[in-house]
Formats: sequence, structure tokens, C-alpha cells
Amino acid sequence: MRLTVFWQRMAEHFGPGYADTFARDHVMSELGGRTVHEALDAGWDAKRVWQVVCTVMDVPGEKR
Repeated sequence: MRLTVFWQRMAEHFGPGYADTFARDHVMSELGGRTVHEALDAGWDAKRVWQVVCTVMDVPGEKR
């Protein structure tokens, strides 16, 4: 998954204003105790990060 698609999905689910705030502030144990931004910066695949976000935040199946 390209980062542009990842951020598009984040904006669609959380709203354009909150997506970046969530990605900077919400620490997830499933990402090794990292935020979305930290996980992506550490080299995590965007698709895997999106899967974690979907699981943790209970994103509906049709948006996954």
C-alpha cells in the first residue's frame, strides 16, 4: 500500500483534521508501543500499520 492510499484511508475514517492528530498521539502496543507516525518512520509497511489501526479502532470491514 502506498503512503498516499494509507493517508487517504486515515482521512476517510477519522476525518481530515483528526487523522494526523490520531497518528501523532495514539500509542498502540500492536505497533510496538509506537504511534502511526513512529511506526511508519521506523520502516513498518503502511499496509500493516493500516491493518493494526483497523483492528484497534474497529474500522468496519468494507473500509479495510
